[in-house]
Amino acid sequence: MVASIWIEVQKRSLAAFSLVLLACGAAQTAIAADCPGHPDALGTSRTLVVDPREHPLIGTMQYRETLPLADHEVVLTFDDGPLPKYSNQILEILASQCVKATFFLVGRQANANPEGVRKVRNAGHTVATHTQNHPTSMNKLPIDRARQEIDDGIASVTAALGDGTAPVPFVRIPGLARADAIEEYAKARGIQVWSADFPADDWRHVPASRVYDLAIQRLEAKGKGILLLHDIQPRTVAALPRILQELKARGYRIVHVVPATAERPATPTEPQQWLLHPPTETVAISRWPKIPRFVFAETNMLPAPDMADLDRRDNALFDRARRVRGIPPPSPLAQASSATSLPIPAASVFRLPEGARVTRLAATSRVNRPGRAAPTPRGVEHFASAVSAKSPTATAHPRRVAHQAPHAGLVPQVAPKRAEGKKNGRAVRLASLKKRPSGPKVETAAPTAD
Repeated sequence: MVASIWIEVQKRSLAAFSLVLLACGAAQTAIAADCPGHPDALGTSRTLVVDPREHPLIGTMQYRETLPLADHEVVLTFDDGPLPKYSNQILEILASQCVKATFFLVGRQANANPEGVRKVRNAGHTVATHTQNHPTSMNKLPIDRARQEIDDGIASVTAALGDGTAPVPFVRIPGLARADAIEEYAKARGIQVWSADFPADDWRHVPASRVYDLAIQRLEAKGKGILLLHDIQPRTVAALPRILQELKARGYRIVHVVPATAERPATPTEPQQWLLHPPTETVAISRWPKIPRFVFAETNMLPAPDMADLDRRDNALFDRARRVRGIPPPSPLAQASSATSLPIPAASVFRLPEGARVTRLAATSRVNRPGRAAPTPRGVEHFASAVSAKSPTATAHPRRVAHQAPHAGLVPQVAPKRAEGKKNGRAVRLASLKKRPSGPKVETAAPTAD
């Protein structure tokens, strides 16, 4: 039974995997069919329709949300054009791969090259705006000046299109120099502010190989997202063909983004799809769910268990073990008498015999220096006082006490008395003097035996 179920599960899994392969193959066939003359083209996998009012700020380089892309989906964006020398080459490279992108055009560039704006539109790309004069510190401009930059940029691109149509309500702030006031103004006008998910640093003075490396490495790190490029740089023109070839080799797909209109509603999405890496069901989103308040049917306290309700099986095991080992069971009388206090030890336990030698610890004497007597160890004077108290013949003289010290390792020495005085502000040491008789010295002979 289990074997048949396992075989059925394997068959269904294989069928599902085959359907996925067929769907991928059909998508690649459709992309190739949409790009005649280029059977190996990367192509555009799908068109994403977004409502700028629902998600006004996108791009994880600065904002919480980004476009609702699946894994290995990329949106190509180009800034600062049109510049005929390089923008036309960018359009040709994209056309050779049948790839659609979003162009954020500068109003002043559109005034100087209106034909370039129309080429972007006629090629099927999305025409967005990038302010009028591309101020690099737009976040430091007065709000009136910043608003004028956005409005004039839209007006210039609209005039360049020439058919009365306006660019899409997408705007990218120059240098990504965002400000709350600018974003609030764009939101009030229904314009979606675009940042990016990763750049390729093609505006820096780096070789085209470095632009390619950064684009692929950063895309691989995030797995999907909005790529920021510039169509006015020669290094971008040189790096773009290799970038597109590598995207195809690694299984990436290009997504074209357009705004929602009355005739074309927004693509249905879920809120978590607008996050670059939405949390899964196995990961807590923010915190544990709140515990609801329970309403108890009864609030009466349960009665305490009685001793008769306790399980006696453990006691039975102990009783059996006592019987096997021949240990009699404890009687209630013995259990009651087990709480008797222990006897207090007699005072004689703490008394020492009269002739016992007491060992006292003394500090180790310092090393004698030349010309200096060693200090007396601590404890010798105390020991001398104790000996003199017990023995009437004992003396408290330190020299004699030193010989009576009980510790065999101690050889105490007593320094002579010092008399200190002051001379010229310094302490001086005075030698001890013995009193001599004042009269003439009389020599006496030792007594001799008669």
